[in-house]
Amino acid sequence: MPPKVAVTSGKAKPGSKSSRPSKNQPKQPVPLEERLKRLFTSLCAQIDGGHFTNAIKTCNKILRLDPADKDALQTKLFLLLQTEQYDSALSLIGDAISSENSDHAFEKAYAMYRLQREEDATTALAKIKESQRDHRGVLHLEAQLNYRNGSYQSSLDLYNELLETADPQSEEHSDVLTNLTASQKHLDFIKTGFLRALDALPSSVASTIETSPPPPAQATVSLVSTSAALTQQTPDDSTVDVKVKKVRMKRVPKGVIPGVTPAPDPERWLKKSERSTFGQGNKKRRGAGGGATQGAVTENLPAQSHTGKSTGGGGSSHSKGKKKK
Repeated sequence: MPPKVAVTSGKAKPGSKSSRPSKNQPKQPVPLEERLKRLFTSLCAQIDGGHFTNAIKTCNKILRLDPADKDALQTKLFLLLQTEQYDSALSLIGDAISSENSDHAFEKAYAMYRLQREEDATTALAKIKESQRDHRGVLHLEAQLNYRNGSYQSSLDLYNELLETADPQSEEHSDVLTNLTASQKHLDFIKTGFLRALDALPSSVASTIETSPPPPAQATVSLVSTSAALTQQTPDDSTVDVKVKKVRMKRVPKGVIPGVTPAPDPERWLKKSERSTFGQGNKKRRGAGGGATQGAVTENLPAQSHTGKSTGGGGSSHSKGKKKK
């Protein structure tokens, strides 16, 4: 009998390998709303943890998905100010955020103040005051600008106004009190402290200070440095203490008096052939007989014997040492 062939239907059983999705199938893309939700969740965690640099990167990811997201723009502006990136904050306000919006005009004025652009900050602050007169941040910034510009009385009045309405237990109260004290000290010095300092000085110095304007700072520094350099190069003999080194008598040879005895020959350590006086006393003396220099004196010549030979040691060499027979 022929073998039986099992006939199966085309449907696969549930749970079999053929019913599972293959690994090569592409994953379904995450919807935009879900991706934004995950990014905002990460952003909140990063801000709570103080990781502002990573939070800025997360804001950039959100703005790439939705460039017009107001929450992301506002958060990024806050983070840039917190990390002292004031140039980037001004660029963000000018590009993505409308500068005419009063909500961000204060941030623009604050960034200009931190960048030492006092005139631009004052102009921007004046525009804000026309629409927001009760904004405490505006009062703080105006007081700081007045303090930096030297208007200590205006700064003091603003800090007094802020101190009256601040919570005594808040951090703002302590900051305002510190700034108020600094403004009061500067104002007191201008009104009375400077005059008291002048009264303590001699009359000649005080009159010079009152009549002649102070020289520029750079010129004063250059003059001081130049005079100091000249003083170092050409010191005054009257002010310089000349220390004379005492001579130790133990090291002085016998018969030498310091300051009286002539100094020794500086060439005494050189060879005779290397001295400057070498060869000056080697000229032949005339009349010495035979040209010999040693024993050439003619006076007191030794007497000759009967043999005609000198009794001294100046005889011929062949008769030297011979015995008489």
